[in-house]
Amino acid sequence: MMKQFVEIKSQHPDAILLFRVGDFYETFSDDAITASEILGITLTRRANGAAQFVELAGFPHHALDTYLPKLVRAGKRVAICDQLEDPKTTKKLVKRGITELVTPGVSINDNVLNHKENNFLCAIHFTNNLLGISFLDISTGEFLTTEGKKDNIDKLLSNFSPKEILIEHSKKRKFEEIFGSGWMTSVLDDWIFTENAARDRLLAHFKSASLKGFGVEQLEQGIIASGAILHYMDITQHPNIEHITSLTRIEEERFVRLDKFTVRNLELLSPMNEGGKSLLDILDKTISPMGSRLMRRWVVFPLKDVLPINDRLNIVEYFFRDPELKKFLAQQLSLIGDLERIISKAAVGRINPREVVQLKVALNAIDPIQQAFADSDNSNLREMGELLNPCPVLREKIEKEIVSDPPVLINKGGFIRKGINKDLDELRDIAFSGKDYLLKLQQRESERTGIPSLKIAFNNVFGYYIEVRNTHKSKVPADWTRKQTLVSAERYITEELKVYEEKILGAEEKIIALENKIYTELVESLIGYIPVIQNNANIIARADCLLSFANVAERYNYIRPEINESLVIDIKKGRHPVIERQLPADEPYVSNDVYLDNDNQQILIITGPNMSGKSALLRQTALITLMAQIGSFVPAESAKIGLVDKIFTRVGASDNISLGESTFMVEMNEAANIMNNLSDRSLVLFDELGRGTSTYDGISIAWAIVEYIHENPKARAKTLFATHYHELNEMEKSFKRIRNFNVSVKEIDNKVIFLRKLKSGGSEHSFGIHVARMAGMPQSITKRADAILSQMENSNRKGDIKKPIKDFVEKQEGYQLSFFQLDDPILSQVRDEIINLDVNNLTPIDALNKLNEIKKIVKGK
Repeated sequence: MMKQFVEIKSQHPDAILLFRVGDFYETFSDDAITASEILGITLTRRANGAAQFVELAGFPHHALDTYLPKLVRAGKRVAICDQLEDPKTTKKLVKRGITELVTPGVSINDNVLNHKENNFLCAIHFTNNLLGISFLDISTGEFLTTEGKKDNIDKLLSNFSPKEILIEHSKKRKFEEIFGSGWMTSVLDDWIFTENAARDRLLAHFKSASLKGFGVEQLEQGIIASGAILHYMDITQHPNIEHITSLTRIEEERFVRLDKFTVRNLELLSPMNEGGKSLLDILDKTISPMGSRLMRRWVVFPLKDVLPINDRLNIVEYFFRDPELKKFLAQQLSLIGDLERIISKAAVGRINPREVVQLKVALNAIDPIQQAFADSDNSNLREMGELLNPCPVLREKIEKEIVSDPPVLINKGGFIRKGINKDLDELRDIAFSGKDYLLKLQQRESERTGIPSLKIAFNNVFGYYIEVRNTHKSKVPADWTRKQTLVSAERYITEELKVYEEKILGAEEKIIALENKIYTELVESLIGYIPVIQNNANIIARADCLLSFANVAERYNYIRPEINESLVIDIKKGRHPVIERQLPADEPYVSNDVYLDNDNQQILIITGPNMSGKSALLRQTALITLMAQIGSFVPAESAKIGLVDKIFTRVGASDNISLGESTFMVEMNEAANIMNNLSDRSLVLFDELGRGTSTYDGISIAWAIVEYIHENPKARAKTLFATHYHELNEMEKSFKRIRNFNVSVKEIDNKVIFLRKLKSGGSEHSFGIHVARMAGMPQSITKRADAILSQMENSNRKGDIKKPIKDFVEKQEGYQLSFFQLDDPILSQVRDEIINLDVNNLTPIDALNKLNEIKKIVKGK
């Protein structure tokens, strides 16, 4: 058996092999050590011939659904090796083989999947200029592809968050250089990533002569990536993928560009801090799993076309104004369940009887939804209603054949209704009415023979028999056959008992076989309905998302935004949708107006102290704009949104030490990405740019970036720039589309009160020491900081700091070394020694020697 294990293990050496042995799945050697650690099961050692000992860890086969998800969530690939023949039918070693390879990106197990998000497998094909990318969720049948530059591919990876990425064996290092090492990757042979191999596999799957009908014919790199995914389905033993009915092009030009920095900085899908909330948490009040998955997609793919946005807003408004329809739709949606994944299970042959009944319940629930939409005054809802198909024939078939409350497992039977199959009904009568039959037979034969003590019994040697006491054996009929003689009785069999025995002994097995046959035929009939039911699931998901928007709007007092083709963003009394929900119940959110356009008020320089609400103001402007363009109502008194095609953010500071990047490097990477991709309809948010470097470097870079955005002749991007560098307020005098604003505070009795209200004009102070005091900093430190600040303001700010940047940048040396008495000749000498150092070519030994020289100079003082 161990030879058999080694041979099968060699097929997938990097996967944990679950090896079926009787009623257990066993793991051996290194697999056992790994599995025992992840699963918390006992690790043992068994004698194994010349190998002396082998590690072993296992669990009961019926617990697979409990243990398999733990291995997959730990990032492991798992090969399931089953017994391919009944041990009772062979005297040799049982034939075994891998029946499925489960990986983080390829799973249809409910315990592995998160019903609120897709479980995407991704493949990437590299060329010199373009990268092809494809995504498949085998649990829903969604199959998507496109191609583009590495920045676009990086954005898609961030938005789709695949659980596993397939790459060519020779491109693994290149992948990590571009996209980092934080992804779960699997390498495939390079020949799989060729156009001929990929195209042939796709055409074979879709049974078509070309890919033109899918709109991807020209996406050569995307086709190669898509073909690689289907090859991986073969490798992982997933041949039944009829639910993958189309290959859809990801039309990036239809959606607002959100790079991975923006998705993270705006906390669209997940909060950056533990215990926080994301925008998705606020907006997702969906009822069905399909709706929840679609909502996640909508949040990271806002639309940039007025017509489809208004189509969504029209439906939200219709729901908003019709509470009865909202209530009715919520009730029906609660009955539907995960229609999308249920029908996918039918395609792969993994659907259980209870899920088939749930499919029927879902289709029954869709019927009145279709009617309600058809009767609606809203043309968009009527169109959705016309596209729904409740599949009445399929519903009736399921109702007729499957009992209303079937078991989950099919190996015990009991899920096919009575009256479907005559043989099945007869076998059930035999199996479940056996005692009654035997009693009737015993009574009949007793009356016929006149033997009152006659009894019918069973043993494993003779099967069923009739036992007669010796006192009555003279009454035994001639058609009985004697089988055994006892001291005081004799045992007989009859032809009728033999026929009954054959029936009853094989009845249970025959019942299960017949039920499985009927059930298999039913499941096969479901396959023809896959495209229709997938379409139903898509429409129900869309209705669910729009209903969620309407419920959120009503609950949180949101209004319908006005979407237009202008270049103006005009928000009155806007609120941050997430922060607003986290405030204490008795604390109102301080709303603010924001106006941006491309001709008069393109860039807002926003100053104000820490904790005053600058960052919240920036984020809420972007979030309101984004919410409007996904079709949601927004938290404001009014909002006129000229379509935005890109949202860029540089918010907060975070080191990426693991990749060797400092705070400043992260800042510059994000800023460079923004500067290289600006457009006339871009919305740009900068928060505290330049904090990762020295004061004057930071001011200079910030000034230069704002100037670049203002003076860019091709793209007047609307920009909010929050900063502590009050010197940037000087830019308003020189640049006509820059306006200064500040988030107001009041200072009373040396205490700061944050009003969080945006008003025109710049701010002169940061109030950092006040914030330190509020944070509980020791008084000795804050008092000393006050004294130092006063000294600095007296010696420096009265002169240079208020001058335009072009004047005071030239004097940065004197300002940065203001703590030194530079009229002291020794300190001047120290300064000169430092300035003259060539840091880039300084070895550690040279640095220590130089430090020693400086020490001698100071000591000489």
